[in-house]
Amino acid sequence: MDLRQAGQALAAESARFAALGWMRGTSGNLSTTLQRDPLRLAVTASGLDKGELGAEDVVVVDSDGAAVPDQPNPDQRPSAEAGLHARIAAVAGAGAVVHVHMLAPVVAAHRWPEGVVLRDLEMLKGLGRRDDETMVVPVVPNSQDMRVLGDAFEEVHDPATPALIVARHGVYVWGRDLVQARHRTECLEWLLRFTLATDNEEALV
Repeated sequence: MDLRQAGQALAAESARFAALGWMRGTSGNLSTTLQRDPLRLAVTASGLDKGELGAEDVVVVDSDGAAVPDQPNPDQRPSAEAGLHARIAAVAGAGAVVHVHMLAPVVAAHRWPEGVVLRDLEMLKGLGRRDDETMVVPVVPNSQDMRVLGDAFEEVHDPATPALIVARHGVYVWGRDLVQARHRTECLEWLLRFTLATDNEEALV
């Protein structure tokens, strides 16, 4: 995938998430891996309405999340969160990373700060797990320092769990490409909403 194709795909997925209300204002960012050695990612540009991006609204970043020289649009800048995208791509081997601000994971992390337990639900298959498995979505404290967040991610990373909740902030979900990352994000949102909605019921059983 070249940069133009990556920009088109990132713009389309951003518009989809914005329409769902998961990228409000200018929040959130998406990335797709362009190459592995050296690591290069195309990341949505910072400060723009994610429902109105064009194919040109992307920035190429390195393994630290910093914009590389010779950008097609040098005035564009990546989000500071590009550093965590790059760490996830490097550690988890992700081909694409979705960072959105949907409400369910933030509420779930507030309720279960040690990790959100999901179990015995058919929708777990959408995250590559069996429906009879238990999956714990890790939660890490928020930080403005992407090195701190990256280290926290590595400490809790489970290769079988393609998601990370940043407390009082949002969620990162990844996959082999943008389509799989989107599907996993949609499935995770359903799983978290169900778990929150039924928590009081299970406590009474």
